[in-house]
Amino acid sequence: MHLFVQACILGLLMGGVYALMASGLTLVFGIMRVINVAQGALIILGAYLSYTLFAHFQIDPFVGALMIAPAMFVLGVGLQFAFLRPLHEKDREELSLLVTWAIALGIEGVLSYAYSTTYRSSITGYANRAWDVAGYRVPEVRLFAFALSIATVALLYLLLARTRFGRSVRATVQNPVSARLLGVDTAWVSAVGFGLGAATAAMAGAVFGIVFPFNPGSHYDLISRLLAIIVLGGLGSLGGAVLAALFMGSREAVFEVESSPTWSPLAFFVRLIAILLARPQGLFGITARGAA
Repeated sequence: MHLFVQACILGLLMGGVYALMASGLTLVFGIMRVINVAQGALIILGAYLSYTLFAHFQIDPFVGALMIAPAMFVLGVGLQFAFLRPLHEKDREELSLLVTWAIALGIEGVLSYAYSTTYRSSITGYANRAWDVAGYRVPEVRLFAFALSIATVALLYLLLARTRFGRSVRATVQNPVSARLLGVDTAWVSAVGFGLGAATAAMAGAVFGIVFPFNPGSHYDLISRLLAIIVLGGLGSLGGAVLAALFMGSREAVFEVESSPTWSPLAFFVRLIAILLARPQGLFGITARGAA
């Protein structure tokens, strides 16, 4: 029982980081109906930028996350205008997969050239410290990463729920044609949404680089997990993505203790398929959307 509870604690902490990673992906899908398979590569790019600030300028990765997020936001807006906006709206959903995959491969190539394929990690002075709470170890790094992730997701939720931009986003998600008729600049909303997705990727990459070693090819494993999370939570549902991420993190950690780390990802995907057979739209997904 002690190992089970310890695994649940570590899994939930990691699930919070997964939630931050998936939030940008589900936001982009909700606004643009684009499955951004470059999200994993953007996360790894954020990890490398944070690593560079830490290794060369001794800037703590959590501080570095706040510094690189604006730059990644600008990059995201630029990528949307340069590569996704020119796509014809009728074919955007299909062609965006190829375009974002090309972006991911481009980012991987640039990182491989700049940093080589050697694994890197932002090893801070508190990387191995942990708090003892009722006999259970709570690693400081994972707790700080969880706190940053939840705070960022909460701010993203408030942005979408309480601001004029958020109302524009919700209108675009529900019915893009009606939103345009009401004066919403859906092209700008899409660009800002993609930029926010890249900014959350930067934050997630900074904390990911503290917890795990990474190299330019690490985005392949990440994007497969993130796609599973947003499908389970319901495509376009931020709350569903958060709950699915927490479930995935805790389920992986528990399965690693109960069985084998090798089979942990497979066990999750088996459960994912079982849930989708009963509820194809995911936990909080919708079955229909207004005309695009």
